[in-house]
Amino acid sequence: MIVLAKLILGFIFSYTLGSIPTGYWAGKLLKGIDIREHGSKNMGATNVFRVLGKTPGILVLLLDVLKGVVAVAVVPRILGLHDHLSYIFCGLVAVCGHNWTVFLRFKGGKGVATSLGVFLGLTIQVASLRLAVALCVLTWLIVFVAFGYVSLASIVAAAALPFLMVLFAQPLELVMLGVVFCGLVVLRHRPNIQRLLQGRESRFRFPFRKT
Repeated sequence: MIVLAKLILGFIFSYTLGSIPTGYWAGKLLKGIDIREHGSKNMGATNVFRVLGKTPGILVLLLDVLKGVVAVAVVPRILGLHDHLSYIFCGLVAVCGHNWTVFLRFKGGKGVATSLGVFLGLTIQVASLRLAVALCVLTWLIVFVAFGYVSLASIVAAAALPFLMVLFAQPLELVMLGVVFCGLVVLRHRPNIQRLLQGRESRFRFPFRKT
């Protein structure tokens, strides 16, 4: 019963932490706007970057990543939960909180940054996971620099993660978490996929690349 109570508390803390709508609050605090009514109408770091500027965008990105790290690496430890499944479920609940935040009627972001934070937090506990996560981040960077689409880079990196985890012989429960996160990322990016196919997706313009 004590362990069950700790797990329930962990899920509540992790969900609440993940639910913090950093992009939405940044829009309200800095410009008094609802970020969901501007740009791509998403409250993630990419849209904050476009609408509010570089510094707010980077700050929101870091905070969203931090939510995932804390949910996995801090919350379970505080509650005395030290098994992989506790880390995994706290991380999953945090991402669900970001995607379906209680603060905004269960409408949230796409979960990429918070998912990254979860896996960064897991690398603190599982050293063998570090190379797979590093290669996943490298995949994101390569696709982003090559094509200029944040959404495409996120989808490709998410799809690559489970394969990288299998390649480096990670435990089944971690691979399954990678599969779930991949599915969530693709699901949340459905409008972006449509725009990509139609050639209407917003593209980042690098200064070293001609238009």
